[in-house]
Order: sequence, then C-alpha cells, then structure tokens
Amino acid sequence: MKRLDLYKSCVGMLEQAEVEDAEFDALCIFQDMLGDKLPLFCPQEEVPAEAEQRILSLVSERCSGRPLQYLLGQWEFFGYPFCVGEGVLIPRPATETLVENVIEICRREGMTHPHIIDLCSGSGCIAIALKKELPGAEVTALELSEKAFGYLEKNIALNGAEVRAELCSVTDPETASRFRDMDIIVTNPPYLTPEEMASLQREVRHEPEQALAGGSDGLDFYRIIASLWRDTLREGGWLCCEYGDGQHEDVKKILLENSYGNITLCRDLAGIMRTASAQKTGG
Repeated sequence: MKRLDLYKSCVGMLEQAEVEDAEFDALCIFQDMLGDKLPLFCPQEEVPAEAEQRILSLVSERCSGRPLQYLLGQWEFFGYPFCVGEGVLIPRPATETLVENVIEICRREGMTHPHIIDLCSGSGCIAIALKKELPGAEVTALELSEKAFGYLEKNIALNGAEVRAELCSVTDPETASRFRDMDIIVTNPPYLTPEEMASLQREVRHEPEQALAGGSDGLDFYRIIASLWRDTLREGGWLCCEYGDGQHEDVKKILLENSYGNITLCRDLAGIMRTASAQKTGG
C-alpha cells in the first residue's frame, strides 16, 4: 500500500476508536516504523509489507487505549530521549516547568555545583535533564519501583548522564537520614485522589498506580517530603515540586507549616498552576 493511503486508513481507524490527536499519533507511528521524519513527503511510495503489518499492529494497539509512548518505547523530554514502557510514568511537557524552576534558581543564586536530589524519580527525566543542563551539578535520583528503576538506569546510560540512582523509598526515615547539606530537593510525586484515579483516561490507566495515587486527598507525599526531608537541606536550600491542578494552595499551606519561606507558585505552558519552589528558612 502507498504511504498516503495507509496513513489515511490508520487515521480513520484511530478516529473511529475516538483517539484524540489521531493524525499526530498516526504520524508518530509512521516516523518510527519507517525511520523517516517526513514519511508523507513521498506519499506515493510503497510501504514494505512487513512495515505495513507492523504499523497496522501498532495502530490497532493504540485503538485499544495503549499509550502511544509505550508503543514507540521512547519519548522526548526537555529535548532528550527517554525509554518508557509498562511500569513507568510517561514524561509530560508540564513537568518541564519544574526543571526550568530548578535551573532558574541555580543560575540566579550562582550555584555552579549544586547538590540535587530527585525524589520519586521514575524514568529519571527530571534528574537527567537537570544534569545535562547543569553539568557541574551532583545529581541523585531515588525510586521505589523496580520496574521504573530499570528505566531510570537505562535512561541514564542512554543520555550519558552522570546521575547516581538508588532503589529505595523516599518515605523511609532511614533513607532521608543518609542525605545532608543538599542544595535542592526536586520531586514530582504521586498526587491524584481516589476520585481522580477512578476517572482516569483509558491511556493513563496503563501507567503505574504507584506513580499516580497520592492518598485520600492526593497530598500524602507532600506532607511526608516537606517534613521528613527538610533536615537534608542546607539552610537556605530549596524544595521544588510539581502538583496537580487545584492543589497549589494546599501545597503552599503544607510548605508554610513546615517552615519554608520565599514560596513561588508557577504555571505551566497550559496556564495551570503546576509547581512550587520554597526555601528552607529558620525554624
């Protein structure tokens, strides 16, 4: 079948399955399977039979609700490639705001060799992007899930990033006690409520519950991290976190209750309140 004919057929399948951005998804699959960034530049070129079957198979899986990122096995974050698959949270554009927050703090305060620790690291997208953008930084990434940790290690190697990775629980006091004098704690912890978990899009249901569910009000990890990890920060150090839509005031309150000051709340590119940065002050 010719490229354009197959592409139109795939888009039709995706639209019938009510897949959002059907044209974009089909194009991504074509680019990946044909190894061509402009697969429709030669619309009348014949698609090899094996590639056609593989494309149709992936489109069929996408129609069933499996995330596009899992199908491709790799996704971009902050301009860097990351391996993804079952068992690890997919990097999202909104999280790039968190990386930008940390970079801005380091540059503003002249921290050329900051000690940064990434809690609930998942794929490692935050830790790795920070190490690539701040080469002098000493970056540590902590992750509890063995499946996600496998992707974390793979992505460190893929990006040639000198990031130290540890398989451990960030809610364990013994873990926190091993770290001191950190300049920055950065985290994108689980923050969905049970109600939000019950109404997830079918694609998101494929992602690990452990990386999404944040307790009865979605704020369990913020309470634990703000309190338990405070002593790991040097005086004047920073805690930077991502949170869900509508959680900004609750997160700010938790930070204030744990004696953090200079709190800044930021919106992501979609205009949603998405991140907080707060400084450890006396108390």
